[in-house]
Amino acid sequence: MANAWMRGIGRVNGKTPGGRPQGGAPRAVWHMSESDPNNLSARSVAQRLDSDGRTSHLVWNPVTGDTVQLLPATAAAAGQLTPGLRTDRAREGRVCIVIQVVGYSLLPFTDGPLNGLDPILRWLDSWEIPRWWPAGPPAPFPASHSPSGSERLWAQGGHFGHSQVPGSRADGPGAIDIGRLRGVPLPFPAPGLRSPSATGPLSRVRPSANGVRPHAATGPT
Repeated sequence: MANAWMRGIGRVNGKTPGGRPQGGAPRAVWHMSESDPNNLSARSVAQRLDSDGRTSHLVWNPVTGDTVQLLPATAAAAGQLTPGLRTDRAREGRVCIVIQVVGYSLLPFTDGPLNGLDPILRWLDSWEIPRWWPAGPPAPFPASHSPSGSERLWAQGGHFGHSQVPGSRADGPGAIDIGRLRGVPLPFPAPGLRSPSATGPLSRVRPSANGVRPHAATGPT
């Protein structure tokens, strides 16, 4: 049975009330705190979020594994995804769980440790949020803002970056590796075989925490 409050993590009793979900496909939306995970705990970021009159369901520090919760899954993070617009995307879906990751959009957090990710994914699984990203990988910062986020893809439910929410003005979470966020291990080719993704010339890709690096193209970006 799904629990409104994730077990085994801390809580922050926020002053910003949650809204009532309007129904539809379940979703999770990932966005960034734009702060240093080596210096700030999830609790301190959650407390700052609340003091600014904002909220989310979870705040997660992937470096330390620390996670705290401000809202139950059964409440919508009203006004947090598309502030100022008539359509409140945070209310859409029978659940729309907003996860603020302590880190920077410019430095994809999936390039580093993901401590504490598995319990979060299992909790999202319990709310029947499928481990797929209908809109594909979020674009790199700072060119990630997509004002024309697809209504059709959004309607399918699943996982999204904040920049992929229709009507959002957000730039994060940046060029994260959605394979790692699905809990999928990196594949290794069988001995003596070359991976199909390594048959072409190396291309240059977007900046990451380690700077611009070559990689073997695996498909359109």
